[in-house]
Amino acid sequence: MSTHEIIITRPLPGDPAGRLRQAGFTRLWINPADERLSPEQFREVVNSAHGVRAIITTPVDRVDGPLLDAAGGGLVIVSNYAVGVDNIDLAECQRRSVIVGHTPDAVTEPTADIAWLLLLGAARRAWEGVDLIRTAGRTDGTAWKGVAPCELNGTRVLGKTLFIVGAGRIGLATARRALGWNMRILYHARSRHAEFEASPVNAQRVTLEEGLQLADFVSLHTPLTNETRHLINAQRLALMKPEAILINTARGAVVDEAALVEALRTRTIAAAGLDVYEHEPKVHPGLLALPNVFLLPHLGSATREDREWMMRLAVDNAVAALRGKPVPHRVA
Repeated sequence: MSTHEIIITRPLPGDPAGRLRQAGFTRLWINPADERLSPEQFREVVNSAHGVRAIITTPVDRVDGPLLDAAGGGLVIVSNYAVGVDNIDLAECQRRSVIVGHTPDAVTEPTADIAWLLLLGAARRAWEGVDLIRTAGRTDGTAWKGVAPCELNGTRVLGKTLFIVGAGRIGLATARRALGWNMRILYHARSRHAEFEASPVNAQRVTLEEGLQLADFVSLHTPLTNETRHLINAQRLALMKPEAILINTARGAVVDEAALVEALRTRTIAAAGLDVYEHEPKVHPGLLALPNVFLLPHLGSATREDREWMMRLAVDNAVAALRGKPVPHRVA
């Protein structure tokens, strides 16, 4: 009978096993394949561990009542390798006195970088440009013919209005990057955030509807909750300027993807830049078919340095909980 004290659902950057062993924890199970576990596989792994005390999860691992049943009463912590915890039933964990940890600081700066990569790429039609340059050398008449005055003219960024939806760490980091483009910054949050309104950001707090109507660029940074699911729907997309661009590095389901496809198809808005999708890893076929959307495969935190930092945070959360010490980055 195998006994694993700690389960890691997928290989992580760096050396999580070494870090755990150095802390005195040696009974580990780490998924040998770099593939997501199905819900059935996840429950089977947890059930067969016979006494699991900590599970280090990724955002695709659903932690719900049946999974917690499989883990048994000895589970102390679910340490999520992500800042978002919408894959975890927090109420059920709280009911069972299971701690939930996450990795907030490590994802902030790289995700803000990706938001700006998407913003610039969508504004300057980089997606279409890559497709065009790859035609160079064709002999069927479709090859790129060199620079042309009317070809792939995009949108100027300098001096425009950026609307940040969600006033957390990533939203603030994204707003700070706008200073180099001399942008007017608006933000929407449930309460005032002094760090947004203070110099040098000098952002103005507005309602969601006001911001959507005023902005040239809308960047989403809100967590996924019951209240924010489909926050950006057909009605709110219709409030945006025809030349506006929507950026999403938050969670895919914050946007009604079908409504977004229609808004892009009809040019209700000019373009979008997306790093997250409503039904990952599936992507709406309409998005794949449209030229005016810049798509990335959920790269938000994907730098070597930051992904290893996330590993250290996730491991350290688990170690602290198992030692009965305060968890550095605790959600619930």
